[in-house]
Amino acid sequence: MLLATDLDGTFLAGDPEDRLSLYQTIVAHPEIRLAYVTGRSLEAVLPLLADPTLPQPDFIIADVGASLYDGQTLQPIQPLQGQIDLRWPGESQVAQALAGFADLERQDVPQARRCSYFCTPERAADPALLEAAEALDCDLLYSAERYLDFLPRGVNKGSSLQALADWLELEHDQVLAAGDTLNDLSMLSSTFKGVCVGASEQGLLEATCNHSRTLHATRTGCGGILEAFAHFGFLGEHGIAAERRQAAQPGKADLVIVYHRLPYEEHRVDGKLQRRRPTSPNGIIPTLLSFFADGRKGSWVAWAVHEEDNSEAFDTHTTVDAERYPRLTAARVPLSKEKVDIFYKRFSKEAFWPTLHTFWERATFNEDDWLVFCEVNRAFAERTALEAAEGAVVWLHDYNLWMVPAYLRELRPDLRIAFFHHTYFPSADVFNVVPWRRQIVGSLLQCDYIGFHIPRQVENFVDVARGVFPLKTLDRQNCAPRFLTYGCAVGLERMTTALDTGTRTVKLGAHPVGLDIERVRNALEAPKIKELMTRLREDLAGVKLILSVERLDYTKGILEKLNAYERLLAENPELLGKVTLVTVCVPAAKEMTIYDELQNQIEQAVGRINGRFARIGWTPLQFFFRSLPFEEVSAWYAMADVMWITPLRDGLNLVSKEFVAAQGLLGGSGVLVLSEFAGAAAELKGALLTNPHDPVDLTQTCYLALNLPKAEAQARLRELFDTVCYNDIRRWGDDFLDAVGLNDSQPASLELVS
Repeated sequence: MLLATDLDGTFLAGDPEDRLSLYQTIVAHPEIRLAYVTGRSLEAVLPLLADPTLPQPDFIIADVGASLYDGQTLQPIQPLQGQIDLRWPGESQVAQALAGFADLERQDVPQARRCSYFCTPERAADPALLEAAEALDCDLLYSAERYLDFLPRGVNKGSSLQALADWLELEHDQVLAAGDTLNDLSMLSSTFKGVCVGASEQGLLEATCNHSRTLHATRTGCGGILEAFAHFGFLGEHGIAAERRQAAQPGKADLVIVYHRLPYEEHRVDGKLQRRRPTSPNGIIPTLLSFFADGRKGSWVAWAVHEEDNSEAFDTHTTVDAERYPRLTAARVPLSKEKVDIFYKRFSKEAFWPTLHTFWERATFNEDDWLVFCEVNRAFAERTALEAAEGAVVWLHDYNLWMVPAYLRELRPDLRIAFFHHTYFPSADVFNVVPWRRQIVGSLLQCDYIGFHIPRQVENFVDVARGVFPLKTLDRQNCAPRFLTYGCAVGLERMTTALDTGTRTVKLGAHPVGLDIERVRNALEAPKIKELMTRLREDLAGVKLILSVERLDYTKGILEKLNAYERLLAENPELLGKVTLVTVCVPAAKEMTIYDELQNQIEQAVGRINGRFARIGWTPLQFFFRSLPFEEVSAWYAMADVMWITPLRDGLNLVSKEFVAAQGLLGGSGVLVLSEFAGAAAELKGALLTNPHDPVDLTQTCYLALNLPKAEAQARLRELFDTVCYNDIRRWGDDFLDAVGLNDSQPASLELVS
């Protein structure tokens, strides 16, 4: 069969449960072909094609019948479109003919092969308008007592639907037309089966009251279409009930964390899988765990590697820490090593990571990998749907799970979905190179709340989303005083905090991830670390230490920094023997071959600098190409005179906060030199900001830091330390969940986005 349906008031309307039921029925029955028949233009229909909750149409009849498109390719259906084009005099011809009707206002919406005006009923009855239409060889269509359309002669929704049905060689009994306004009368006046959904325009009901093949439904929108399915016997005797896919049954968790890592580490000892506490130093996992310390019932959804041919039983659920979090369960999503490599190590890092950090020319987009990415995201969504209690909060983390909101909203429309984007989110001109941007944005807009580190990233997302959906801004707020406005490359004066997508309000916020201060304090108080600091103090006597700590990645500006350091020594010979740069660079996993060339370039630069400037008893550059324990790195933080952090683009950068914490706890006077393209630059007032894309500025700012008066350095550090201590990791989590409304008594909205 072919379901030919109007959109606004019909296919996009009705009770949320009816909408979910109809949409799932269409997806579950490939024999149902779907045609959007709408007054909108194709341009205005495109946002719906990005909405993951809607079934995608096989055909689109747009512009009140004047445009016919294939729903997959979005190309005109020929020869049907060509026949209509021959009847259209042209937009400029119509506009010129109506220039004398000053009281007609052209609708400022996309239009093709039609001209649409706002018009009062009295004006629509003016014979002069009909004469103008006759002279243009056009038809006039007036609907909703407001809209007047000039269309090609003989063209309307009904005529184009008839042409499409004939082209598809469909019997009239195989077509169901659905509408709710006089605009749809031409579809319902034909020989097709039809339905006027509940709350249809009175004029349409009166005009079709004697149509034996047109049902006047009682339920609105999709509910009326479901009534018509049953009334006309579509899908057989048992109709929809026999095939309907039910939404997932609620679980028991009030809060579900969905993260790419388990809250513990898995490793094998003598072939047996064992667990241990995570060794990650960033404090996010302990903070997320802390929200379950009060006895809150929760689940933590993450992947675990499991091969299907493995005879070892796979535990979908495990405890996390029975004593500290007695009501928290880890829900493990089984993924083969191959899928993990594709989904995370290859596709996420080779397609999305470079694009997010504005290195889109490095990105590799592969459709097969995207399908695996979506498959993994659906697996996460299905597991989450089974874990969450009715109206629970689901907190999703980072770009690896972009598509989970789309699948989850379909399975569990009752949930309150929150998403935190840990990685930088770029501007529209960069993100729009992603082939699947519409699907990604459509998925994220299924969330109730989306958080980013800083306002600039929030606004970048809004700009991208506006290119996909017709959004309305509901609320904005000033970024000061917490964030810099014009003081750095990522500064912003005002940001959007609430959007209206049509039927859902999506709230937005800036939440820079904080630091676990106690973790730094405990590291510095450890006896072996105190001994290490004593040795370092002796070894560095008379030499100023510039410290750099980062992962091996082209986004971190490592080469740019090394070249700037070489320039610093060349231009300031008095620094020779008086300063040393220590760089701790954590290598990438062995599978991440995309960093091999960068590593070779760095090694060559290190060798060149030391070969050029080294003296007996003094090495200008010490480069550690390995991961050091967090406690040991903390000792280096405490000893540094200058912390030199120069990412070309970074979502936040926690290393800068770790340095501030270590210096502040010990009463130091170290200077933070921070790239103005790091998210933390918008928050950490007191840092010396530098442009890593400018070699001269990199060099001069580092020189300034080395020579900054001690009083000024101490004042800057006090300001930084106060910020880092106040906005710690616990405050980050509390503020985010407060914004989501975790403790609100109101249940999450059941509305679906249309």
